[in-house]
Parts: sequence; C-alpha cells; structure tokens
Amino acid sequence: MKLAFSTLGVPGVPVAEVVRLAAGNGYQGVELRVHPEEPVHLGLSSLERADVVEAFKAAGVEIVALAGYVRVAAEGEDEPVLAELSELLKLARDLGASYVRVFPGGGEQDQDAADATAARRLGAAAPAAADLGVSILLETHDSHRAGVDAARVVATVGHPRVGAIWDVLHTWLAGEEPVASHAVLAPHLGYVQVKDVASADDLTPLPLGSGVLPLARCVDHLDPQTWVCWEYEKRWHPDAAELPGLLSAGREHLLRIGAPKQ
Repeated sequence: MKLAFSTLGVPGVPVAEVVRLAAGNGYQGVELRVHPEEPVHLGLSSLERADVVEAFKAAGVEIVALAGYVRVAAEGEDEPVLAELSELLKLARDLGASYVRVFPGGGEQDQDAADATAARRLGAAAPAAADLGVSILLETHDSHRAGVDAARVVATVGHPRVGAIWDVLHTWLAGEEPVASHAVLAPHLGYVQVKDVASADDLTPLPLGSGVLPLARCVDHLDPQTWVCWEYEKRWHPDAAELPGLLSAGREHLLRIGAPKQ
C-alpha cells in the first residue's frame, strides 16, 4: 500500500514542516486539509500555489488529496455548493492533487432527498472535474457514514470522476463489517482513511493499533496501489498526543498489517 497522513493531525503546521515530516517518516503522500486556518486554503495566490507544489516536488512527496468541507447533500441552493466545489477543484489542479474530498452533510433530511441532492450536485460538477484531471470523492461520514450509503450516491452519479473515500471509523460506527464496506466501495474507491480510537464513546485519536478499530480487516483486501491515509484528528482533540512522534510507529504498523499473508 501507499501511505499518507492528513494535516488534520498537524493543524496549522507550515507546508515545509509537513513535507519534512512525510519524507522523514517514510510517507509517500499527504492529504492537505483545506481551510482558512490552514496554510493551504482557497485564497492562495498563484505564486503561493507554485511554492506549495515546489516544496512537495523537491522532497518527492505526493499531494494525494485536498480535504475540503463542501457538503454535497446539504439543504439549500445548489449554486453556493457548486461554486465552492469548483474552487476546490481548481486548487487541486494547481497543486497536482488527484482527489478532492467532500462530505455528505445531509443532516436530518429524508434519505432519498439527501441522496438525490448529493447525486445531482456531484453529477453537475463531474464534467469540470474531468476537464481538470481531478476526481471528487464522497467520504463515508455523517448522514452517509456506511459504505453502502456513500456507494449508493456515487453509483447513482455513474461518472468515472466521482468516487468514494472509505473512512473506516465511520463505517465501523455504522455497524458495517469491513468486508461489507470494501465490497460496496471497491468499485468506487479513491483511497482509505484509517485511524484508531478507544471506543464508540471516546473518539480521541490514538496511535494506530492501540484502539478498537479492526484496521487489519480493513486493509486486508486492498489493492497494493491504494492510498491509505492516517487521519489523526488532532484538530478536534487538542489534548491528544502530538502526531509527529507517532508517525514512524504508525507507518510500521500499517506495513505490518498490510503485508501479504503467507
């Protein structure tokens, strides 16, 4: 597998330090959180975008994805959602990222209505994504946390530039077995987000392998070229241990559980 980590685990850390952490700990890629409080955001100038590209290129580290906060199933008008998604896609093109992450965000809507809204917006954005050479990935999250939920929307869109991210915490919280999640998501899978927690009632991030998530069963059937990204949610849990000191052991754990079975 190809390994990455998310900058959600190192909130506010400058790009140069993120690149150093990735290269120094054997991670081939990074998922960049795109937010106004982060070094990478939609307001970056052309020169700033070029500087980000150069920093990653010089270290031989790939920008796998831009983790945005567009909620494609949210209630309301389509235009603001599609406008933000368009800007995210352009930023991904400029930075050389293969994917952009979007959330469902369906809230308390009827499931059919949320599905239809998400599919309509994703379908509308797909041609521009294709023109830019970027794919839009719907994460298993919030209103569509099970693999079957995200896959249902993506399959409805039916466009090769619209796929899914398997966040293993959310499918686990939904009560979906890893083998079932993989089966429905595999035809649409962009990459996998892994993490570990103590329990469903305590989602404070833990070092990989020290919690209850069935990580070995999640990575067991992945294609060797699939990106596996450690999303350590330090931003939401400031008292959690610092990610930089955990990266090396986390990489070793993922390589161990992902090793071919004899």
